[in-house]
Amino acid sequence: MRKGFTREPKRDDTPPGKNYITPSGLQRLKDEHRFLVSRERPAVTEVVAWAASNGDRSENADYQYGKRRLRQIDGRIRFLTKRIEAAEVVDPEAPRSGLAAAKAFFGATVRYANAAGAERVVSIVGTDEVDLNRNHISWVSPLGRALMKSSEGDRVVLQLPGGTEYLTVLEVCYQRIAVEPFREPAGAEASAKGPGPSPRST
Repeated sequence: MRKGFTREPKRDDTPPGKNYITPSGLQRLKDEHRFLVSRERPAVTEVVAWAASNGDRSENADYQYGKRRLRQIDGRIRFLTKRIEAAEVVDPEAPRSGLAAAKAFFGATVRYANAAGAERVVSIVGTDEVDLNRNHISWVSPLGRALMKSSEGDRVVLQLPGGTEYLTVLEVCYQRIAVEPFREPAGAEASAKGPGPSPRST
């Protein structure tokens, strides 16, 4: 235990565009991408084609809504494609030894205490995996940066807009991080079956 050691957070020197992510986080991105390309986009395209056949497009709410939705889907597909291509997968469960096992890097689960003694456990994940309900924080967040490269017993500095906090690292470990899987939006199956009389008339 090095109680007297206080470590300032270091600046990130990761090359721009590199997307650190856990295996389950990458799978979630791939699942969403697959759903949009194979299910959602074809279904909306079918609705747009049907709406376009009904006449005046400028007065056709189904057509206008469908075109807007297609733009949103295409934008999301482009975003997901870039994130997947830039993915640098780090498995929290991969064997580690020496300093790599004792220090907090990407994929670590860290237990720490604030100055008042209140304890909290967080897992350091990618920007696409942040889930505050599960205490999953981004490695580029202020807290993630403060904890990065710390070890048990270190006192780290967390810079916040409201002031400075000093945290004591109590434990660093590497274990499975359960990322919420991608779930198809409600009504996706119905929309994928193709348009009925009108998708907005019910």
